[in-house]
Amino acid sequence: MARLYPFRALRYDPARVNLEAVVTQPYDKITPAMQQRYYEASPYNLVRIILGKHEPGDDDQNNVYTRAAEYLHDWRRERIFAEESVPAIYGYSQTYVVPGTSETRERRGFIALGHLYDYADKVVYRHEQTFPKHKSDRLALFKATRAYCEQIYMLYSDPAFTAEKLIFEGAFPNGFDDNPADLAITDEYGVVHKLWKLTDPNLINLLLTAMADKKLIIADGHHRYETSVAYAKERGAQLKLPLNQPLDEDERVSPSSLPVPAFPEAAMMMTFVNMDAPGITILPTHRVVQGIENFSSPDFITKASAYYTITELEDESPAPDLVDTLTNSSTDSFLAVTGDGNYLLTPKPEAITPLLAGLPAKQRQLGVAQLHTVVLDHILGLTEEKVRALGSIQYLREAAEAVSLVQSGEANIAFLIKPITLDQLKDVSLSGEVMPQKSTDFYPKLLSGLAIYALD
Repeated sequence: MARLYPFRALRYDPARVNLEAVVTQPYDKITPAMQQRYYEASPYNLVRIILGKHEPGDDDQNNVYTRAAEYLHDWRRERIFAEESVPAIYGYSQTYVVPGTSETRERRGFIALGHLYDYADKVVYRHEQTFPKHKSDRLALFKATRAYCEQIYMLYSDPAFTAEKLIFEGAFPNGFDDNPADLAITDEYGVVHKLWKLTDPNLINLLLTAMADKKLIIADGHHRYETSVAYAKERGAQLKLPLNQPLDEDERVSPSSLPVPAFPEAAMMMTFVNMDAPGITILPTHRVVQGIENFSSPDFITKASAYYTITELEDESPAPDLVDTLTNSSTDSFLAVTGDGNYLLTPKPEAITPLLAGLPAKQRQLGVAQLHTVVLDHILGLTEEKVRALGSIQYLREAAEAVSLVQSGEANIAFLIKPITLDQLKDVSLSGEVMPQKSTDFYPKLLSGLAIYALD
């Protein structure tokens, strides 16, 4: 069963800071330029905790992780962060324009603590591979700060919209849309984020009960989730408490009692979004390859032609036109952008099928899985191990950026791909399969700094 919990969050005091100047995008989406901008925006910007700067002379006693812990401690002491007086969950909405279009969407969900499960427990499911280096970095940060400043983005399925009705209708009988949000800010991408604090124990217990039978799929935050599970196991062993200690079921129905984790590390902060609701957007993550010795575009096209029908496009096509061409092509097609030209590659089923035999059945029809297996691994010799070790692939949201890196000579070749659909993700994930790393890019990202789960 999926165990969820309310919590007493640490939150920025809006009387002490400008909220728009202190929140950030998730740590793995922060570029060096963004990091610098966040540093300059406010001395209390969360980037100092979640992705601080390394400094000359850093050692075991003074480093990016110890400084993060000091910032958190000092800001709590100074009341920059104030702890909520009672446990709560938080309704969360994001209103945004879909990139590359004029379409406005709203994505609704809620923030709560989620119990940490091994994948083998078949409660939480992943959908893509992770990188060990990223996990070791997050573990060091968690141990130093003993706080979760960022949320995991979790998907679940509920065609009846039970949680939404409880949160966005039951909590506001006079109308949700007219109820002022506790927090409303606009991020650097123009996304409007709103938060509503919900503290009614009756409503909270109804929500937790409604979520108990749900299967959860990680949309964003695989590295943080897996790191947190490892951390929870470590702490559970120290405390001699099992991670999956049974929960007293009476707690779920008693209005005067709200459930809590068996120990603080047994849960982490998550945002839960119903995948049956409107508002979810998945963008493609394009691949840019660099550092291949003696790379030759003609040689690549010759080799690829054994497995793909090659259609050469106009050399000067701008990135939006290339994306339009890709969008209108067959399901599994992708674009190869080289210094000598741009090419649409459409699979020859009889040729690629033998190479896909090692893939799980549900992934053989996914363009991104075919790209990794046939092109990156078989044609270019970039095995998964090499990719992890050499960092020879950049993963980019913007097609224009991918194209420019090739045109400038900074990269050998770029592959523009189509986004995974929500149905494909659900099908692959719930079957226990795992897609290549960076197979999805959910938009918009959850803001970091809206709430913090402090373990102490």
